[in-house]
Amino acid sequence: MPEITTGFQGQTVITTFEVTPGTAQDVLEALVNAYENVIRHQAGFLGAGLHINDAQTRICNYSQWQRREDYLAMLRTGEMRDRNRRINELCKGFEPVMYDVQAVF
Repeated sequence: MPEITTGFQGQTVITTFEVTPGTAQDVLEALVNAYENVIRHQAGFLGAGLHINDAQTRICNYSQWQRREDYLAMLRTGEMRDRNRRINELCKGFEPVMYDVQAVF
């Protein structure tokens, strides 16, 4: 489970997926499957959360990794490259962005 703290020394990644109400559940299922079967088993994975807005037009994924290199290594695996191609076909696009926690309230 992710823990949001200002002292976190790992890598935080927030990815936003632009979807339609017609594809939102398909993308969400693909993401849940990827986390259950691949991502959570990768070296350096600490935790993640998936969020969907009420209009079902955006899915947000918050993940934490021990190191930036761990996250990048996961993305480079053949399995995740194939899965990300499929997810990209289901949505308008997605963008992972690496962040540093600045404040917690």
